[in-house]
Amino acid sequence: MADLQRTVDELAARLGRPLLLEDRVQRVVAYSEQNGAMDDIRRDSILRRSTTPEVRQWFRAAGVHEATGPVRTPGAPHFGLLPRVCVPVRHADALLGFLWFVDAEPAMSDAEIAEALAAAPALALALFHESLASGLASHRELGAVTGLLAGERDAARQLIEAGAFPQAQPVTVLVAKPRGAEPDEALRLGLERGLLALRRRLSGHHPLHLVRYDHAVLLTAGPPVSPDELHAALPVPVVVGVGRTRPALAAAAESYREARHAAEVTSRVPGLGRTAEWARLGVYRMLTQLPDQELHPGLEGLLADAQYLPLLETLETYLDLAGSAVATSRALRLHRTSLYYRLQRVEELARTDLKDGGERLALHLSLKLARLSGRYLPRESHNLS
Repeated sequence: MADLQRTVDELAARLGRPLLLEDRVQRVVAYSEQNGAMDDIRRDSILRRSTTPEVRQWFRAAGVHEATGPVRTPGAPHFGLLPRVCVPVRHADALLGFLWFVDAEPAMSDAEIAEALAAAPALALALFHESLASGLASHRELGAVTGLLAGERDAARQLIEAGAFPQAQPVTVLVAKPRGAEPDEALRLGLERGLLALRRRLSGHHPLHLVRYDHAVLLTAGPPVSPDELHAALPVPVVVGVGRTRPALAAAAESYREARHAAEVTSRVPGLGRTAEWARLGVYRMLTQLPDQELHPGLEGLLADAQYLPLLETLETYLDLAGSAVATSRALRLHRTSLYYRLQRVEELARTDLKDGGERLALHLSLKLARLSGRYLPRESHNLS
């Protein structure tokens, strides 16, 4: 409701005219300050929170329930009704409500109607979220889920008591991080729309969700859902991190922490694919827990110069394959002589000895840490031959 009221007030301020928002059965949901033309119907609707059956039938006959775009409705003096502009509020073709403007003193311009129409998707999302809240008002659900992921003890109890999540089922958290998209309001609305539609499909898992500045969160009950569901539902390419399943909702913050770290690692390490489970991150699971560390001193100069990227990619592949020249040559499609030459160059430039196990370990961990910090970004399509 807070989101709805804020959007209504902001739109009214931009247009310089009052407006009223109703749900699909024409109960008043929100309205702006009434500083313009007002008729008996608008006054009674605000006081009673709904319109009379006769007025609802009048508007239905004017076609507002079937409309997919703005409709101008005529005045009806016998009802005390001034002309209006109605903007249907729809989500995925489902009618969720109506945005009403008194079309008088002066009449609305095409530009004003277009601006009202542009605000309808945000209102539709808020109304749709409200309808999914299962007895818990959407703003309270948002606050409870936010608190839950922050580790607040009472948040789980609030959600369970409201019927938003079953008490005796485990919880799994998935985090989706957009790949290559700058966070903005349009992206947030797209993620919100996708998650709301996914919640409807996954209703048997009692899903909850939250959209944050640069990532989206999905919590589900029972057996974990496939990350492919999240990939398919969202409007932009994402990487998905999956936290370990916890036995109760109260422990969701732990699964969230893992899922967020897994998504962050996956966004920085393309070789992991578009989905990563925390439990399967291998060495990256441990490296994300380390404070900032200095890298192997011999790698500093190589990391700072793009011309050395082929050498670093060769070294990393060689170390990933346990120092097997045969496997490395095959993986890189590189002649054995060329491989040995590159490894020798690494030893010279980094002032290291690849026959020393301690040096190999330090170099290997340094490359992985450099990936996580963004200092080492191998090109997957780089031709190493």
